[in-house]
Amino acid sequence: MDKVYFISSSSSLILIFAISAIFALIGFIYSKKHRGANNYLTANRNIGLFSLSTSLTASALGAWILFGPTSAATWGGIGAIIGYSLGTAFPMFFLIFLGKKIRKEFPRGSTLVEFLRIRFKKSLFKLILLMTVFYMFIFLCAEVTAVAVLINYISGTELWKTALIVLISTLAYTLYGGLRASIFTDNIQMIVILLLLCISFIYINSLAGSEFSFSYVREKNPQLLSSSYIPSYTAGLTFFIAVAATNLFHQGNWQRVYAAKNFETLKKSLIISFFIITPIVFYMGFTGMVAFSINPSIRPDLGFFSLLLKNQNELLSLLVIIFGLALTISTVDTLINAISSLIVIDGKAVFSIKKKTNYLKISNYVIIFLCMISFIVASKGYDILYLFLLADLFCCAFVLTVFYSFFNKGIDEKTAYVSIIIGLIGGFLMFPSPDFSKSLLVGIIFPKEFFASFVSQSLLFLSFIIATFLPFLILKARKL
Repeated sequence: MDKVYFISSSSSLILIFAISAIFALIGFIYSKKHRGANNYLTANRNIGLFSLSTSLTASALGAWILFGPTSAATWGGIGAIIGYSLGTAFPMFFLIFLGKKIRKEFPRGSTLVEFLRIRFKKSLFKLILLMTVFYMFIFLCAEVTAVAVLINYISGTELWKTALIVLISTLAYTLYGGLRASIFTDNIQMIVILLLLCISFIYINSLAGSEFSFSYVREKNPQLLSSSYIPSYTAGLTFFIAVAATNLFHQGNWQRVYAAKNFETLKKSLIISFFIITPIVFYMGFTGMVAFSINPSIRPDLGFFSLLLKNQNELLSLLVIIFGLALTISTVDTLINAISSLIVIDGKAVFSIKKKTNYLKISNYVIIFLCMISFIVASKGYDILYLFLLADLFCCAFVLTVFYSFFNKGIDEKTAYVSIIIGLIGGFLMFPSPDFSKSLLVGIIFPKEFFASFVSQSLLFLSFIIATFLPFLILKARKL
């Protein structure tokens, strides 16, 4: 039996094109008034409280919030939700202290990697640069995949059509206007996101009634709220580490650290962002628990939509598409501009081509190439949460070493380099397969029977623990 979609594919395509075109036009028109390298990379370092707060929040909340927290909640329970929420928001507090330090020591900077280039020699710097670009590229693939899967679920629209329109429209204004255009469109997108979130909450609460509550979840799936449920702790810690590490390396965040007109503005914006992000991610995760409690056979990543679109409401379907597009485009423009800034600023330190080389033009070519690959990946419809987790693992292997170096000038570069590589290898050996049933070490190199049941059941958790803490332990052991 063929699936019955909420709206027609033609209607969704018209809406996708219209919304994407509106954002592109707004960004293009606005950026015409604010041209130049400083505006492109750091928005001339004069972004105020409102714009910075909305941009930080919108950039942090991509289409992943529609799938990731809901999926994690179905097997990790309340712990996964808390870990996901705090992992997304807590870096904002870290950035207060780290941002103050980096702005003071390197006031004319544009990227985190630029700061690390001064701290370390070329070999480690190249590795960090490569990792940062790769992570954001995977992030880009996951974001475009997420919105394509969402619209396919609602209307049956082929994945490649959504991916193509979103990428082209976002590229059009981001490559032209840079960070200033990204921040300005983020302001509008954040207003749209908050409005549609409020509508979804009111509608789901009225539709689900008593089912939309902790008491209902406790009645149907008590383990999801149990303090003795081990996966709740492992999932919570996993997501906190993974997402927090990722956001600390997010060049889009560091661009905004430098773009703030002063430190006080930055501090207030980061605090505001924290208190907006936390309840939003928690709410999305909670919808996953409720949906799973109502129907255990529901696809975990579609929990939110199963509640919101229960009655196949056409108007709500249109609003969900707008919601998904606003989330995606606000994140994609951040990623594109972040990658561009890394190539323009840090590419010069790696590739000494010619003095008169136009690195901005080179970055545009590289970004177009990466977007082409993202388009191909998104057209395949890979598991969204898995893509994000893969990107997160890279960041975890770097995070403690890199940020420890902020405060400890005695770290030996060679030791740091080796420790990071070992952490990556260790993490990948334990990183689970897409079905989470095995890993390279557990189930392929060695049979599962060689390991305790906790190990085979906690592959994701252990992979992140190893990748995060092993490099740091090696550094500490080296100093002893």
